[in-house]
Amino acid sequence: MWQSNLYQLNNTPFPLSALSDFYPSTKHITDKARRLEQEGRIIRLKKGLYVRSVEDGAEPVAELVANHLYGPSYVSMQSALRHYGLIPERVYATQSLTIKHSRSFDTPLGRYDYYSCGVNYFPIGVSQHQENGMQFLIATPEKALCDLLVKTRNLVFVSTDMLLDYLENDLRFDTEALKTMDVEILRQCCENVTTRQHNIAKLIKLVENEQ
Repeated sequence: MWQSNLYQLNNTPFPLSALSDFYPSTKHITDKARRLEQEGRIIRLKKGLYVRSVEDGAEPVAELVANHLYGPSYVSMQSALRHYGLIPERVYATQSLTIKHSRSFDTPLGRYDYYSCGVNYFPIGVSQHQENGMQFLIATPEKALCDLLVKTRNLVFVSTDMLLDYLENDLRFDTEALKTMDVEILRQCCENVTTRQHNIAKLIKLVENEQ
């Protein structure tokens, strides 16, 4: 019976209380969770949060896990750019922005990094993406670039040429995408960000030049 119940959860992370609902007669649900984990049926992401494993027929989705692991949050920066196919390199950690404090989590599924931002900046350029029946929050390409330029340490651009060089040679970013970017999203980000506004201003100018 438990298999069919867990199957209903699909790839969505779930709290320990979900197992309590599936096993109402079980007195020690943490022991039950530990046994399911040892059997390879579920994966413990952090205290009280789990997801079905590949061995149980599920393929955990990194973006969906990121949304549930620490929220409110949305996937962004290199992780989002890689998701859209705008950069070729694999990303070491799944990167997200949050209105909470910055944090990092090391899980059996990989590392998840969260960068804090202001409440007014947070919702700009965030979309609900659907993939294989799963829905998760992810930055648009415009917002992902802005987040990257704001949250990457020691990143300062004094000219659009310098920024373009960074995009082409450091990120290996598909600069053709600049031609179709929504400048309004970039402007909203620039108006509501609290740090490194100059970097986004350079990006706006670069995009306008490309278009």
